[in-house]
Amino acid sequence: MKFFVDTADVAEIQDLAATGLVDGVTTNPSLVAKAGRNFVDVVAEICDIVSGPVSAEVVATDTDGMLRQAHALRKIAPNVTIKLPLTPDGLRACKTLSDDGTMVNVTLCFSAAQAILAAKAGATFISPFVGRLDDIGQTGMELIADIMAIYGNYPAFKTEVLVASVRNPLHVIEAGRLGADVVTLPPGVLRQLYGHPLTDKGLAAFLSDWEKTGQTIPEV
Repeated sequence: MKFFVDTADVAEIQDLAATGLVDGVTTNPSLVAKAGRNFVDVVAEICDIVSGPVSAEVVATDTDGMLRQAHALRKIAPNVTIKLPLTPDGLRACKTLSDDGTMVNVTLCFSAAQAILAAKAGATFISPFVGRLDDIGQTGMELIADIMAIYGNYPAFKTEVLVASVRNPLHVIEAGRLGADVVTLPPGVLRQLYGHPLTDKGLAAFLSDWEKTGQTIPEV
C-alpha cells in the first residue's frame, strides 16, 4: 500500500517525507486555500520534496479549459499528476491526457459505476471519498470493496484505487485489508498510525529497566 499525504502545507510534507514513508501527495483547491499561498509555487515546492506523484487539480469545468490548465500544470515538474473531476468533461479530458502519457487522478468518486468510467478513460488513479459517504449515512469502505472486486475482474484496467477522504486509522486498516493501492491521509491521521498505549508503556518499562543497570551504549 502506498501512502500519499493529503495537504498543501509544505512544512508538514517536509516533516513526514523525512520518515521515508510518504509515496506521494494530493492537493485540492480547498487545501491550497488553507495554505494561503500561490498555487503553482506550492506545487513546485512539493514536487521538489516528494519524488512520487503530486496531484494538482484543475479548476476549469469544461474539457478544453481542463486541458489548457493541465498543460500548464505539467510544466511544473515531471511528477505532477493532473487531478480532474468525475464529470463527462473531466472524463473526456482524462482520456486525452492518459493517451498522451500524463498521470491523471480522477477525483470525487462516489459510486462503482463512476469508477468503471474512470478506468475506461485510462485514469492512473481513482479517488473514492469514503469519509464523505460515511457522513451521509453510507459506508464508504463498501464502495472500496466494490471497486476492488470489479477492477479485479478486468486485468486490462490499470487504474489504481486511491482511498480518499480518510478520517481515521480504521479507514487505513480496512483499505489495506481490501487491497487498495493507495490511501491519501491528512497529516494528523498518518501520525495516529504510530500510536498505541502498549507501545508507550513497553518503551517506558524498557528504559526504566535499562537505567537501573547503570550502563551506557557508546555512540560513534
